[in-house]
Amino acid sequence: MAEEPATPGPSRSTGPTLQRGKACLRCRKRKMRCDGTKPACQQCQRAKKGDLCEYDDGKGKTRTQILRETISRLEARIKELEDPDRVSSSITLFDPHALLSEDSSSSGADSPSAFSTSQSPHTFPSTASSPPPPISTPPIWLPSANNSPDATSTPSSLSDVVPIEIALSFLDIFLPHQHQVYLGLHPERLRSSLHLPVEEQRHPVLMHAIFLWACAFSRTPSLSRHEPLYLARALAFLSDAMQTVDRIIDVLQGCCLIALYLLSHGRLAEGSQYLSTAASFALQWGLHRQVSEQPNPGLGLESHFVLPPARDTVEQGERVLAFWQVYYLDQCWSVLLRRPAIIHDGRDLLSAITVPWPQDISDYEAGNVNSMMDFTTVQAFIHHTQVPNFGFSNFALQSKAAALYEAATRLSATWSSGERLPELALPPAPTDAVPGVAVLSPPEDEMAALENTIARFSNSLLPVHQMHAVQPTDKHCLIIVHTLSQAAIIRLNYHLGETDPMHHDKCMQAARSCLFILRHVSEGDVDFLDPAILPCWGAAANVFLREIARIEAWSAVASTELRGHVATILAAMAKLGQSFHLAGFLASQLQSSLHAL
Repeated sequence: MAEEPATPGPSRSTGPTLQRGKACLRCRKRKMRCDGTKPACQQCQRAKKGDLCEYDDGKGKTRTQILRETISRLEARIKELEDPDRVSSSITLFDPHALLSEDSSSSGADSPSAFSTSQSPHTFPSTASSPPPPISTPPIWLPSANNSPDATSTPSSLSDVVPIEIALSFLDIFLPHQHQVYLGLHPERLRSSLHLPVEEQRHPVLMHAIFLWACAFSRTPSLSRHEPLYLARALAFLSDAMQTVDRIIDVLQGCCLIALYLLSHGRLAEGSQYLSTAASFALQWGLHRQVSEQPNPGLGLESHFVLPPARDTVEQGERVLAFWQVYYLDQCWSVLLRRPAIIHDGRDLLSAITVPWPQDISDYEAGNVNSMMDFTTVQAFIHHTQVPNFGFSNFALQSKAAALYEAATRLSATWSSGERLPELALPPAPTDAVPGVAVLSPPEDEMAALENTIARFSNSLLPVHQMHAVQPTDKHCLIIVHTLSQAAIIRLNYHLGETDPMHHDKCMQAARSCLFILRHVSEGDVDFLDPAILPCWGAAANVFLREIARIEAWSAVASTELRGHVATILAAMAKLGQSFHLAGFLASQLQSSLHAL
């Protein structure tokens, strides 16, 4: 949407005049009067760009400037190491202030000038008159480890031991996206570990997986081209780690990062394999149980799979966060992969999840650790068992939403008839019916109870229209949590929506809610969205596509509006496709379905 030119008015002429250079970067770029209000000036708030309002008042560099300098410094260092014979007397860093005096179409998502073409609170077209943007489907296949550079064929700049200055720069790029990949680590401990002896550092599986994601998040060709290298390295170290029992939490977290990278880039079979491995690790080492640190006397080889006591509450917290990272990914992606979740909150001692909901790493650092024992965490949440009032961190909210999403999908799979929600074009899966096994329809009270849990959970969240008032990290969490909750409603009701008006209306209402959430996603938010949101958008789009097919014959006007809704979702996928190839693949399928109607 083109931006309306700023016109003179009271808002531009009132208020005190700031000293030269004290205005925010966005107002300086657009030559608008700024009132200097922090953390966001009035001009940026009116334009719904409060999260992009930054200042450079001589008291320190902005987040964008620091990140750009980090990437430039890293690129220069890599070039220097790739050609050690070339001696450079100095390295000229990119000047981020140059962006204030020129228009750049390649500005980063956090740059104040990156999105100066729109004052709309959302990125994506919301009217039927806006056709869906052309979507070029990126290849789903990426070079596998066998076709990627390995340690014997890489230049000297990327030898087995990554120079510490490059490793630190990679962390500077990665850590702002830490929550996007659902990784809970203490940032300063992670940095300081690079200065320890090699045997005391974090496991190379984790570190190379972080380097892999840093290259991907940088979105610069000079770093992105090294993604196959770090993927191959991480996979090689993971293979070695399978033969030893060493820093198992690091290995588990690294395996999750590898799995998520492969899944989000469309390599679904490989990603599913490593995600299953991570889930099996978590269960085998008892991370789902509060008592995992207590070995059972009298056992044989079982005592081999016991972690030593945590050294402090931070390490204890990282173990808890590691389990919920695996749980969240397993619950969300099992739906897309059309397989049962590996981790489920069973009613037996082996599979029951009794570890508390995750907290922020700062809570663990302060020693505020939940130590409730002997209650099933997920079951207590879903069935409203009276338990202590825990589980309000971002990590916990996402885990709860994932639990509801998977539970709704699993319950809907017990329907003996009805239309199935379209999925990605995966290899044919076995039918739901098993010879000799009766397929039962789910009892209405079970369905109503789950819907009630989803409604109670959604109502406990900050409303969508108030998300702009919270910190960016909290907003990104709320976007995915609200969307997962609505996608759970769609999953639960889609099967019967073809013939039952009540279920149909619930699907349409949830799909419109997904669209409402999407329209509160600013352009600065897109680069920090969890890729698990993609199948949720796809589910909402399929609801609209089914409705288009139903009413096309008799209501062209209503059909046009619905096509506009699908176009909005396609535009969002196209934007997210710049980071995750899976978005382009899913969007191309939706676009083909739309054109076929």
